Amino acid sequence: MIEVIQNLPNQAGVYQYFDSQDKLLYVGKAKNLKNRIKSYWRFTPNLHPNPKQTLRILRMLEQATRLAYIIVDSEDDALILENSLIKQLNPKYNILLRDDKTYPYIYIDENQDFPRFEITRKVIKGKHISYYGPFPNGGKILLDTLYELFPLVQKKACLREGKACLFHQIHKCLAPCEGKITSDEYKKIVENVKHAIAKRTILIEQLKQKMMELAMRERYEEAGVLRDNIKTIEALTIGSNIDLLNSDDIDIFAILNGEQRGVIVKLFMRQGKVISSSFSTFRGSDLFDVNEAYKQALLEFYTSEAPQIAKTILVAHTFEDQEDLANLLSTRFSKKITILHPQKGSKAKLIQLAMDNAHEVLKTSSQEEKEAIEPTIAELFELETTPYRCETFDNSHMMGVATVGAMVVWNEGKWDKNSYRRYELTAKDEYGQMKEMLTRRIADFGENSPPDLWILDGGDTLLKLALKLLKEANITVEVIAIAKEKLDAKTHRAKGAAKDIVYTKTSVFELKTTDKRLQWVQRQRDEAHRFAITYHQNKKRKEDTKNSLLEKKGIGSATIKKLLNYFGTFEAINEATFDELSVASSQKIAKILKTQSVRN
Repeated sequence: MIEVIQNLPNQAGVYQYFDSQDKLLYVGKAKNLKNRIKSYWRFTPNLHPNPKQTLRILRMLEQATRLAYIIVDSEDDALILENSLIKQLNPKYNILLRDDKTYPYIYIDENQDFPRFEITRKVIKGKHISYYGPFPNGGKILLDTLYELFPLVQKKACLREGKACLFHQIHKCLAPCEGKITSDEYKKIVENVKHAIAKRTILIEQLKQKMMELAMRERYEEAGVLRDNIKTIEALTIGSNIDLLNSDDIDIFAILNGEQRGVIVKLFMRQGKVISSSFSTFRGSDLFDVNEAYKQALLEFYTSEAPQIAKTILVAHTFEDQEDLANLLSTRFSKKITILHPQKGSKAKLIQLAMDNAHEVLKTSSQEEKEAIEPTIAELFELETTPYRCETFDNSHMMGVATVGAMVVWNEGKWDKNSYRRYELTAKDEYGQMKEMLTRRIADFGENSPPDLWILDGGDTLLKLALKLLKEANITVEVIAIAKEKLDAKTHRAKGAAKDIVYTKTSVFELKTTDKRLQWVQRQRDEAHRFAITYHQNKKRKEDTKNSLLEKKGIGSATIKKLLNYFGTFEAINEATFDELSVASSQKIAKILKTQSVRN
C-alpha cells in the first residue's frame, strides 16, 4: 500500500480502503488525492496512522491493507461518485442514511383555460407551472381533499366529453364543458384552492363539518375516512408559530445521531410559512460523521429531477464540504444555492425547531427500541449491524414452469410493501434461480441501497453463494439462511416433521420453536414464500392459457414441454424463427407455430 500512497496523483478523485479479506472498509473523496490520502498517515519510522485522525478513521486505518482510487475531472464529480459508491457498496466505516425516496409535489398548469391540480415527483415542462410542496406524506390525500371540497374539473376526460356528467349532478363540478362557467370565474376557484393549500386549516374545518354531517346521517364508514384524512393533513406540518416577515422559500435539515438510532428531520418553508415536514431514522453508530451525513442527505434529496428547490438551505450543523456542496447544487440547478448554519434570529429558531423534533423522534425511537427484536437477532447471529432493514428471498415453480422469485422487505419494524420485488427467472435449478435473483438485486444497489440483512430460503449452499456474490461486488451485507433440517437425507416440509435450521457464515443454529428470534426469521421466510407463491400462481394461470392455445393447434403436452425447455418462455417460442423452431422440434411444428403466433 505504501507504494500506492507515494505515487498518488495531484487530481480530484475518490479513494477506497480494503482489509486483508479485500472487504471494502471506507469510501472518501478528495480535491487532491495525494494531499488527502497522505494526511491519513505518518511515514516515519514506518507507515502508521496519523494519530490526529478521528477514532472512526483510526479504527479503519488499522484494518486497511489495500488502497484503490478513481480519478475524476472535478471535485463536483468526486462528490457525486463518492455518494453513489457509498449508497451502492455500503462500506463498513461509512454511514448509510437510506433516505432515498423522492417526494411528491402538487402542481397546476395555468396555461390551460380550466386547469387541474395534479401530483408529480418529476419536473413538468411549461411556462405557467406552479408547484406546491414537497409533501413527504399525505400529498395524495391532500389532492383528493381539494377535489372533494372545491368544484374543480374532476377528471382529465371531463372537458373532452363536451357535456355535463355525474360530477355536475352531485355539485362537484360546474360543467365548464357546457360553458356553464367562464374561464375567469374558474380562475377564482383556482385561487381559493391555492389559498387552501397554503392555509390548510381551511380544509380541515370544512372536512370536520362534512364528517359531522355524515355521522349525523349514520354514514359512519365515510365519516371515518374523513377523520383519517383530517389526521393525515394535520400531520403534514410540524406545529410552528415561526413565520418569516418575507416570503422566502427555505428548506431546513437537522441530523442527530443517537446510541441506537439516528434521525433526519426536514422542514419545508414556502412563502415564509412551514408547509410540510418529514423525518426518517437510520442506524445510530459511534462511527457517525456529520460531514458524511449532511452530504448524503442533501445529495439524495436534491436530485436533478427535483421539481422545485429552495435557494436557501439551513442546516443544524456546519460541515466540512458545505461550501463545495452548495456550489455543486448551484451548478446542478443553474441558480445560486446557499447552505447556511444560522446562529441567531428567526432562521436559528427554525433550526432549533427541527432539532427539538429530532430529539423527540429519538426519544420515541428509544422507547420502541426496548421492545424491538432486531437487536437480539444481531446479538444471537453475531451480526455486525442491527437488521432494521431486511430483505428476504424465495423462489417458486412447478416442474420448471412459471419460475419466479420474490423479495420482501422488513423495514423499521413493519413490512415495506412498496419495496417488494418480483423476478421472472430463467434458471432451471434452485441454486441458479437464487443466483439470478441476488445478482439482479446487487445490480440495483445503485438505485436502491443495500439492506442490513439478507435472509435466504435455503441452506448453507445458498448462504455461501450470497456471500461469494457480495464479496465479488465488494458490498457489505449480512446474510443468513433458513431451511428445514434433513431427515433420511431428505428435506421434510410437512408441518411438525422437521425443525427449521438457521445458517450464518460462522455457525448453525437449531432453536426451540418457541424462540421469538426463530419466529421472527420464520415470519420473514413465510412472507417471502407467500409473495412468491402468489406471483407463481398468477403467472402459471397465464402460461396455462397459452399452453391450452398451443394444444388447440394440435401440439401435444410433451412437445410443449420440450419447447419450453429449449426456449424458456412462451414469449421466446413466439419470437423464435422458423429455423430455430425446426431445430427444437420439427418443421411440421414450426409451420403450425409460425402460421399463428402463440400470443394469439
